Order: sequence, then C-alpha cells, then structure tokens
Amino acid sequence: MKKQITLAIVVGMAVIATPVSFNAPREDQAIVTLNSAEAKVGQPLSATSVAGVNRRQGRREKRKTN
Repeated sequence: MKKQITLAIVVGMAVIATPVSFNAPREDQAIVTLNSAEAKVGQPLSATSVAGVNRRQGRREKRKTN
C-alpha cells in the first residue's frame, strides 16, 4: 500500500511539472503540445537576464538620487 501511494505521488508530481498545453480548436479535436522554456543562461549582457535587470535597476536608483 505504501509503495502504491508513493508511486501515485511521484507520477502526480511528474504530470504537474510537465509543461503541457491543451488546445481544442474544434469540438471534436484535442491537441496536446509540449511547451519549452528559453532560458538565457550564460548571456549576462542580455536585457532579460537577471544581471541585466539588476543593472538597469541600479542605473534607475542612481538617476533618482542625482
């Protein structure tokens, strides 16, 4: 019984963590697609990286004080 509960928890967590989208363009169709994330790791000068956001925030703070 304990193994079944553990297995159910692991499978449930895997299903929740999977990036999936469900689309229904028509009533008789269902489309399941896997989503992907695009992380910008290793590009610290990009505008959307954590370093870029922190850099802009620092610049804004400096402008406010001057």
